[in-house]
Amino acid sequence: MHDPIQTHTLRDGDTEITVLSMGCAIQDWTVAGRRVVLGYDDMENYRENPKSMGIVVGRIANRTAGSQFELDGQIWKLTSRGERPHLHGGPGGIGWQNWQMEPQGDRAVNLRLHSPHLDQGYPGAVDFVVRLTLDRPALTWDMTATPDRKTPINLAQHVYFNLAGRGTIRDHSFQIAASHYTPVDQNLIPTGVILPVDDTRYDLRAPRLLDAVDPENLGYDLNFALDQAAGPKVTVRAPDGMTLTLWTDRKGLQLYTSNMLSSYGTPHPDIPHDPFAGFCVEAQDFPNTVNTPDFGSILCTPDAPYRQRTTIRIAKD
Repeated sequence: MHDPIQTHTLRDGDTEITVLSMGCAIQDWTVAGRRVVLGYDDMENYRENPKSMGIVVGRIANRTAGSQFELDGQIWKLTSRGERPHLHGGPGGIGWQNWQMEPQGDRAVNLRLHSPHLDQGYPGAVDFVVRLTLDRPALTWDMTATPDRKTPINLAQHVYFNLAGRGTIRDHSFQIAASHYTPVDQNLIPTGVILPVDDTRYDLRAPRLLDAVDPENLGYDLNFALDQAAGPKVTVRAPDGMTLTLWTDRKGLQLYTSNMLSSYGTPHPDIPHDPFAGFCVEAQDFPNTVNTPDFGSILCTPDAPYRQRTTIRIAKD
């Protein structure tokens, strides 16, 4: 029998956010009564959750080439679904596990998870803590992970947003503070180079309507190399002025415009899960860094644990 999924609702002003213990999922997020995320009405749908709806993904977010990596001369083989690369920490990764939930009143909640050695093939046991704090219209993810030995960690929140509440996001404008991006191969794994966005469809340094910058409906599922200047990294605006602003201490940002989204379970009423029904802005270190030395390092140790702080504010201008 499954452990029951716990739920806690954060409230501040006209913002309400419902958090689940399953995968630290954001099940619901409303601003002045408008739902601005995609999700499932039935919380049991988050146990399978094939589209990573609303969860925190890891131990390594995004795709890992060959579903393996080398650490200190040893090859570590990771779980995957069929022939596809290891994705978002594996089919039983931390986003598909039931965390211990510790409500901290109306504006905060702590979630904890112990991941044992060899969980999804990863070396080392890791203690994860995610603290979610709501401050007026802004939600902050404070995420830490403390391993008992050297191991790679790269977390990301995977919430699907639609600032209009329903319908397409192709009428949203997108701005990302990124002068470079990491091109990908046919499996959507970075090739290992970092290229400038100049004169490409990836130049979103100024606000651009998705419909205008993507006339062929190709969509986006790509990592941007964020500029390191102070200030917000992402601004997305709906036609009526509902605006998402994101700040993060990570150097990468995956923009996914739900190009491949399809129906599963019981979505919130009248909000179908179709292509371009939502977008994800996943703050992260670069995908496949564990196999790409030029991207840096995501290795953590007991003395140098993982930390991420990302804030998303949603309000009407």
